[in-house]
Amino acid sequence: MSDSQDSSYISNHIRKRIELAGARYHANDNIAEFINPGELDLLQQEVQEKIKDVLKSLVIDTEKDHNTNETAKRVAKMFIKEVFSGRYRPMPATTEFPNVEKLSELIIVGPIQVRSACSHHLCPIMGKVWVGIMPNEQSNLIGLSKYARLIAWVMERPQIQEEAITQIADLLVKKMNPDGLAVVMEADHFCMQWRGVKDMGSKMINSVMRGSFLKDSDLRKEFLSLMNGNRRS
Repeated sequence: MSDSQDSSYISNHIRKRIELAGARYHANDNIAEFINPGELDLLQQEVQEKIKDVLKSLVIDTEKDHNTNETAKRVAKMFIKEVFSGRYRPMPATTEFPNVEKLSELIIVGPIQVRSACSHHLCPIMGKVWVGIMPNEQSNLIGLSKYARLIAWVMERPQIQEEAITQIADLLVKKMNPDGLAVVMEADHFCMQWRGVKDMGSKMINSVMRGSFLKDSDLRKEFLSLMNGNRRS
C-alpha cells in the first residue's frame, strides 16, 4: 500500500475531505475548514516522521548526531505551527467598523514586515508590504494591527510573490469594500540569493491596483509618491 492510500496517515483523511468538497489545496491555499479538532497535532507528528526519513535519505545519522537528533521535531513544528500556519489555522478574527465619519481620503498603511517561503524551493521570502485604501461612505474600516495580522495569515504559506499580493488584495477588498485598493510588496528571495545565481542584490517589487487606484492616475501617483517617501525615510 502506498503512503497516499495508507489510512493511518491523517493527511490522507484531510485530503479526502478536501477532494470530496471539490476544493483546492495548493501550497498557498488555506485548508483549516477541513481539519478537525486535534488533527493538527497528528499532522505535525506525521510530518515529523517523514522529515526523519528525509534526513535518513540525506545520510545523516540523527541518532548519534546531537545537532540533528531533534531536527525532525523542530522542522515539523516550524512548518505546521509557524512558517506555514496560514494554511492550517482559520483567518484571524477582525472587527470591521462602519465609516461613521464618511472618510473619503487616502489611507496608507505600511511598511508591514512580511515573511514567507518560496513554494518552488521552500526558501525564505522576506519583505515589506504597503497598502493604500480609498474608502467610501459604505466602506468598512479595520484597526491598524489587523492589516498586519491578515497579511501575515496570507504570507504564512508557501507562496510566490505574484500570487501572494493578489490574495492580499482580494482579502482586503472583501473585508473593507473600498472605492479603491493598492498593494505594493518588496521582497528578498533566498531561492535567488542562497542558491542558483546567488545574486544578493536583487529584490522583487510588484503591485496590485483595484478600483479608483486603477482608474485615477493622480491617486495612484499620490499613493506611490507617499509610499516611496516612506521607504526612503
